[in-house]
Amino acid sequence: MRLVVVSPFLDRRHGTELCVIEQIERLARLEKWTIDLYSQRVEQLSSVTLPSNTLEEQPGSIVWHKVPGIPGPHLLKYLWWIAVNRWQRGWDQRLGQRTPDLVYSPGINCMDADVIVVHVLFHALYERVRSELALRRAPLASWPRLIHRKLYYRLLMLLENRMYRNPRVSLIAVSTLIARKLEIYVGRGGVTVIPNAVDTRRFSPEARLEKRAQSRKQLSFAQDDFVVLLIGNDWKNKGLEGLLGAAALLHDLPIRLLIVGEDAPESYTSLIERLDLQHKVEFSEPSEDVLRFYAAADLYAGPSMEDSFCLPIAEAMACGLPVIASVNAGASELIRHQDNGVLLHEPTDATELASLIRTIVTDGELRERLGRAAARTIQASCSWDQNAERTREFLQNVLGSDKSHS
Repeated sequence: MRLVVVSPFLDRRHGTELCVIEQIERLARLEKWTIDLYSQRVEQLSSVTLPSNTLEEQPGSIVWHKVPGIPGPHLLKYLWWIAVNRWQRGWDQRLGQRTPDLVYSPGINCMDADVIVVHVLFHALYERVRSELALRRAPLASWPRLIHRKLYYRLLMLLENRMYRNPRVSLIAVSTLIARKLEIYVGRGGVTVIPNAVDTRRFSPEARLEKRAQSRKQLSFAQDDFVVLLIGNDWKNKGLEGLLGAAALLHDLPIRLLIVGEDAPESYTSLIERLDLQHKVEFSEPSEDVLRFYAAADLYAGPSMEDSFCLPIAEAMACGLPVIASVNAGASELIRHQDNGVLLHEPTDATELASLIRTIVTDGELRERLGRAAARTIQASCSWDQNAERTREFLQNVLGSDKSHS
């Protein structure tokens, strides 16, 4: 099969893009599919090559067709991306390149996709942020930014209506949560769910324990500190305010919060001071060695307001960490309450979150049991090999269905 993959960028630091990398590496290596990758930036992808002068690449090759980008506001860059990647793919075909069997896109990156993986639904996202975009409540200086965001969301919702309602476009949802929202917001039911996965060779209890002492020393945690970890960008959506509120209710416990991401820590300075948490919160930038954060932690807390999947929850489980997961995160579907993790039903309720944290901090036997069961869950059903195999079957079924109707 010759598969065209359209994604603005690929790296291993972002969940959606990591998923694509893990899939196409396996489809190329194991299935010998030829992957034509149209992207503006590619990092940390093994065995990728640039287009050659020969018309036929070796089976199993991943060929990166670099798409030029432009500076400017996000909306303009997105419109440019949609137009230029389509033009470039058409030009390559006119020059004699083989026509792809399928066009595969994580999200809406082109208007001719055969298969789209839905990682986020902007209809649902807009409902959550609508009040934040109200101009009448905002200072005049912020209007350009708010108008830009509203226009961007409106455009994405328009495209969702066009693409996701089209029965010719096959959809994959990364969680049952997203599948339900597709049915609610765009009337598309029966969508196949293929959850994101974890590199179970990299993330394991053994690997975490091996790095634990060194990681805690590097991050300056004392032996008796109980470290609660949160990883992700857009900390407001990840539920950081609720986690800080919960920590403020636990001053009698040796709680330390480790917050990892690319957001702005200074935005939380006043809240941290008001809650008297200055010496209990550590911020860290993301690292390629993400395992060191899990190794340093005693508990992963994911009180997301809304998350299509939330890969760190699954990675923490694979490492044998006890996990508290918001029911608004897709990865919570992996959790059986108080069996292999703990579910948080109201992420804005700091009291509920504090109670769950206290239970896990004070019950060592429960921590061990939850961690062991969490690791078994991920090892049994959430590897990238399984994800790639299910994706391969889905794509081949789509191709077979298209041929039968042609």
